[in-house]
Amino acid sequence: MAGLRSEGGAPTGRRTALPAGLALLPLLLLTCCVRCAESSKPSNIILVLADDQDVQLGGMTPMKKTKALIGAAGATFLNAFTVTPLCCPSRASILTGRYPHNHEVRNNSLTGNCSSTLWQKGPEANAFPVYLSKQKYQTFFAGKYLNQYGKKEAGDVSYVPPGWDQWHALVGNSQYYNYTLSVNGKEEKHGDSYEKDYLTDLIVNRSLRFLDDRSPQHPFFLMLSPPAPHSPWTAAPQYQKKFSNVQAPRDGSFNKLGKDKHWLLRQPVNPMPNSSLTFLDDAFRKRWQTLLSVDDMVETLVKKLDSMKELDNTYIFYTSDNGYHTGQFSLPIDKRQLYEFDIRIPLMVRGPGIKPNQTLQALVLNIDLAPTILDISGMNLSTVNVDGQSFLAQMAPSLRNGTARPFFLVEYTGEGHPTTDPACPKLGPGLSQCFPDCVCEDAYNNTYACVRTLDSQHNLQYCEFADSESFVEVYNLTSDPHQLENIVKKVDPTVLQAMNQRLIKLQSCMGDSCRDTS
Repeated sequence: MAGLRSEGGAPTGRRTALPAGLALLPLLLLTCCVRCAESSKPSNIILVLADDQDVQLGGMTPMKKTKALIGAAGATFLNAFTVTPLCCPSRASILTGRYPHNHEVRNNSLTGNCSSTLWQKGPEANAFPVYLSKQKYQTFFAGKYLNQYGKKEAGDVSYVPPGWDQWHALVGNSQYYNYTLSVNGKEEKHGDSYEKDYLTDLIVNRSLRFLDDRSPQHPFFLMLSPPAPHSPWTAAPQYQKKFSNVQAPRDGSFNKLGKDKHWLLRQPVNPMPNSSLTFLDDAFRKRWQTLLSVDDMVETLVKKLDSMKELDNTYIFYTSDNGYHTGQFSLPIDKRQLYEFDIRIPLMVRGPGIKPNQTLQALVLNIDLAPTILDISGMNLSTVNVDGQSFLAQMAPSLRNGTARPFFLVEYTGEGHPTTDPACPKLGPGLSQCFPDCVCEDAYNNTYACVRTLDSQHNLQYCEFADSESFVEVYNLTSDPHQLENIVKKVDPTVLQAMNQRLIKLQSCMGDSCRDTS
């Protein structure tokens, strides 16, 4: 049964039985109130999804307006994670509320099921926008969807995923200029004019048009997915000179040798050559520059909602698909690794029932976004096939009861090329994402699964690799927050065995069993 609605439109819990001796008049009054509550319009929802925005290395520093308008006005989660640190499988997890082993999107390629026909026929048909549409939400999408979206082998630009009323999706991977959109299934090409084509601004401008044209009788859901701060890091003209003196932070694991780590982390040159340092510092600055337009986007949206008198009845989520690194363990730039800088993500939410200025320790995942959004919409979550859980109770305990999980699964399937990279002939086949000085960020054998445990007693990570070494990495993040020391040889074997058994269970979990914390 859908949750009852408060005046602000937020779910308020289950209906309770009336005492047998209740007088007739109060009964009639209560019945009226229930009907009024049920007929009131549910809350609106907006999800702003950045692309590759870290939280560990200061990725939220440029977002002053966003932190004020969402974080200070609501809840900031300090322990938000992606269950897989790569764009397409992470976005698939956001859309479905499922771990990668259940939605089967493994990496950014079509063969890895990124926007493939298998994805379209299965998990995408049960993604949360489909349910919102059934709940009479007016739905709008703009920006990057999945990395292979719009490719001919995946249905071309004419294919519009189910559940969306308005569709303005980027064909392929992130760009800022000179891209193609699918606009409700029709191809729309863009050039390099800032006023007409800069993608971050185009996304927010079209969302404003949607808000103007919507029906006020029904709630709305907007998913805005700007390219920032993903490469090619093209900032708006007015921001291209910002942060000129900024460089990537030199603390933690920056430029450290990947000692006692899996093979891919042992191959970079250490210390890093100046060419790599120059490259990653430039990337770091440009990433921050691109984010200033996203910060403007959030401000524009909040002002629009306020002018429409809808701000107090709208939940606004701000997050990213994965984290990022710039020089950690001598890896120049990328994500795809199991470490905190790649799996921790920003997450802030404001909305009805969420008290301002909350800083929350609860462990939340990107697979929790779909059930949380559906919970807000009034869906009965027991009817939805998700691995995640609603975190509405964590940020609005007056609306929901709930408990935070103590551990979760991180899984990733490595990508490589079957042939040797011509720029790095000494490295051999099986590698990919080879950046300056032939440091490769990914490989076929960069395939791993981890249990990340985080509660009042434990702050641990246990990871197993599917490689010829069956490599294992274990970290105590209480004593070693930067994961410098792999303690696998120091840990009590019974603890390792328990972690291994927990990992095996999580790797095959589905639905309720993914939320079993026993």
